Amino acid sequence: MASKRELGPDLVVEANDEPAGGWGSLRSVAKSLTRDRVPFTGPDLLLKQNKNDGFMCVSCAWAKPADPRVFEFCENGAKATTWEVTSKRVTPAFFAERTVTELEAWDDHELEDAGRLTAPLRWDAASDTYLPVSWDEAFAEIGRELKALQPDSAVFYASGRASLETAFMYSLLARAYGNNNLPDSSNMCHETTSVALPESIGVPVGTCTLDDFTKTDCIFFFGQNVGTSSPRMLHQLQEAAKRGVPIVTFNPLREPGLVEFSNPQSPTEMLISEPTKISSQYHQVKAGGDTAAMLGIAKILFALDDAASAEGATALLDHDFIREHTNGFEQFAAAARAATWSDIERHSGLSRTALEAAATVYAHAKSVIFIYGMGLTQHKKGVETVQTLVNLALLRGNIGRPGAGICPVRGHSNVQGQRTVGITEKPEMVPADKIKQLFDIDVPQKKGLNTVEACEKIIDGSVRAVISLGGNLVRAVPEHRLVTPAWRKLRLTVQIITKLNRTALVHGEVSFILPCLGRIEIDTQASGPQAVSVEDSVGFMHGSRGQIEPASTELLSEPKIVAEIAKATLTGSKVPWDDWVADYSKVRDAIAATYPKIFHDFNARLWQPGGFHRPLGARHRQWETKTGKANFITPTTLTSDIAMSEEARDVVQLITLRTNGQFNTTIYNYDDRFRGIYGSREVVLMHKNDIDRFSLREGDLITLQTAVDDGVDREVGGLRVVAYDIPEGCIGGYYPECNPLIPLWHHAEKSKVPAAKSIPVRVLPRAAVAAAAAAA
Repeated sequence: MASKRELGPDLVVEANDEPAGGWGSLRSVAKSLTRDRVPFTGPDLLLKQNKNDGFMCVSCAWAKPADPRVFEFCENGAKATTWEVTSKRVTPAFFAERTVTELEAWDDHELEDAGRLTAPLRWDAASDTYLPVSWDEAFAEIGRELKALQPDSAVFYASGRASLETAFMYSLLARAYGNNNLPDSSNMCHETTSVALPESIGVPVGTCTLDDFTKTDCIFFFGQNVGTSSPRMLHQLQEAAKRGVPIVTFNPLREPGLVEFSNPQSPTEMLISEPTKISSQYHQVKAGGDTAAMLGIAKILFALDDAASAEGATALLDHDFIREHTNGFEQFAAAARAATWSDIERHSGLSRTALEAAATVYAHAKSVIFIYGMGLTQHKKGVETVQTLVNLALLRGNIGRPGAGICPVRGHSNVQGQRTVGITEKPEMVPADKIKQLFDIDVPQKKGLNTVEACEKIIDGSVRAVISLGGNLVRAVPEHRLVTPAWRKLRLTVQIITKLNRTALVHGEVSFILPCLGRIEIDTQASGPQAVSVEDSVGFMHGSRGQIEPASTELLSEPKIVAEIAKATLTGSKVPWDDWVADYSKVRDAIAATYPKIFHDFNARLWQPGGFHRPLGARHRQWETKTGKANFITPTTLTSDIAMSEEARDVVQLITLRTNGQFNTTIYNYDDRFRGIYGSREVVLMHKNDIDRFSLREGDLITLQTAVDDGVDREVGGLRVVAYDIPEGCIGGYYPECNPLIPLWHHAEKSKVPAAKSIPVRVLPRAAVAAAAAAA
């Protein structure tokens, strides 16, 4: 196969021989500085990123060290920063020249690339344009609209980017209004973690810290593309690999970031040294095959332990830990022993010998970290899969000791923190008594709506208003063909955003765009410049200070916008909204009073180097579960998603992916540099054998059709075939372009996270689609 192939008018595919990081990252950062027109101010700003008295990255949530590097940012973090501080502006004049209908023809990249929004706007039906509106008028009308609705019919969505202060205020607004309809971006990714881990080990987050990476002697890595989603973690992985720590990876696609890494901050590595090999074993598990792979590893561990016992050798399992600290071991052991190798190999797509290699490494390691991402959480049986991973850790006592533990890699920069301060649809997750005592708010006892449920209620007309604190929800959710037309029938839509996106264009009858300050901008209130805070992926809280002047003098901060909506909507509120806006330290005092176990002395600890850590009982082998112990929870099946018959040979499993050129629904460019794909996102990655058996060629145009029969037609067309190293029977396509293929009901059990990592689809060549259209 040629190293460089032109597969379409805008599509070039080229073999990527570069490691993650390296010169490619440096070139990418330079392009970002130029693209966003900040070639001189941008570099100085990046030096303050993720620093103790600087600003916390607005992109991923990976941990921030107490002793940061000179350059404590990654390629994608730099893209996120330049994207936010761009000198491009979207003023009211921009909208005066373009109708909303015209703007809907723009793609996701073009919309956000236009620049920063500068003034509040209201949609005008007569002209189909967004017109300027004063802040006072906007808040007054939003308040009137919300007052006219039944509380259950309004939704308060939060993306993972808003600060702890804003999220806390927003949660009080919703509950004072009368509902727990607080869906957030966690509902689409790691809500599975928030459901699975409390049942297993009594905490809703991971148990590892950065210090554990320095003490571990083995890492197991499942379903997470570190080079794209959390590149700064590559430093910890590289340091571990250089110490000889085996890193055993399970991931369907062979991703460059999991293969090798060259540190772009090290001149020696860039000029002289060879890249560091990251994965010592790389197992390309089938989509949804992780539970089967884990059960296979457990089966081998039991066999090894049995053999050691028979020979009078040292046990492989930590039987003392299991007896003292766990519950449910016998049931899990019986299930692992009973599982057949034919079932394990068929469901995982891996050979017995491959799993024996992984299990043997695990058996000889003392302290093991288990890292995972959405490759585990976004499946129908995602909760069970995460709990099976915990079972592997429990077998050898790898929770609650240095260098070991569970490490879910969260996505957005404060998505975990928002849940910590009350952004949840579950009333039992918040301290209702404290909220009543402190703010005279009666927390509604009726469960609210998560993201999938909110979409269901939007479709059936029960929800009439959506307030969005950041995000691009219309684009991020599944089932576009049902959700989008229903969204247009909403009475009220409000977008609190920094840049134009699709959700602002798919508007309700009354629609506002409320532009806010970004985290990197100086936020000056009555008491002076303010700071905000976030929680990172390993449970540390960090302060963050704005560094540059706002993009417009008309912008308001997120806390200010939330407070003004609250004041316009609520009657007789006892919350001191104005005092909080004047001084965010008072919001932190209120958070500390509401959640004292986590946030005591919040302001005093805010600037502690490396942040302050939330208490996690499981780190100390204190299990806050119903049994008072860590629980082995036995999976009910090896089939993680929609079961397809063996005869359905025309059906493949679609894995939705992100590129190196995006963060969630934000599309920085049309390239996927790590995978060697340039110029277009309209592609499908396929194994060469699948290309041949479907009588296709690279570059052919195809349509994907969801292979379920529920009366809804789901198709995405105009996709070009690209050969890639992916398991047979699995294909890859980009998020959010492939979201229309995901049925709204195809989600993780218990957590309702969309099952975006294994969608049964048929591959239809363009000729077949044309013939079907002609016959119709």
